Amino acid sequence: MSESKNILVGIDGSEFSPAALRLAGRLATALDAPLKVLTCLGYSDFYLPERMPPGGDLDTPAELEAIARRLMEQAIERAFGQERPEHLVAVVKVGSPAKVLVEESRDAQLLVVGRRGRGGLLGQLMGSVSAACTAHAHCPVVVVSQEAGEDHGTNP
Repeated sequence: MSESKNILVGIDGSEFSPAALRLAGRLATALDAPLKVLTCLGYSDFYLPERMPPGGDLDTPAELEAIARRLMEQAIERAFGQERPEHLVAVVKVGSPAKVLVEESRDAQLLVVGRRGRGGLLGQLMGSVSAACTAHAHCPVVVVSQEAGEDHGTNP
């Protein structure tokens, strides 16, 4: 593997994450570059009811980080199964996803993010994180648009 800059992919553990991961994995392989998978721990995100553990109490930031890491690992597993890219590094960072991804893009040759489709008029618009990344990243950005459940033959 050459000493090239990484391919950075930002994921949130949603059903849209595997599509971005698969594309980033293919690009990393084609460019002979390391793949850095990044999820951001924005505390407000994890206080949503569907992310809360039974009982609803989270006592420490370490518990939030464990949830973020578990969601990230599940997305990686859905995207690649047992065929994980060889030079994949998975990282959890604390902070606003857009801000962290833009800062991390300084050390990347490419940033890959997903866009959550909402349907109707809102389905035409990028999400706030992908919009911020395309406007402010320090490298080229690929925004992956895919409705949940679609695969388009993008298996690794």
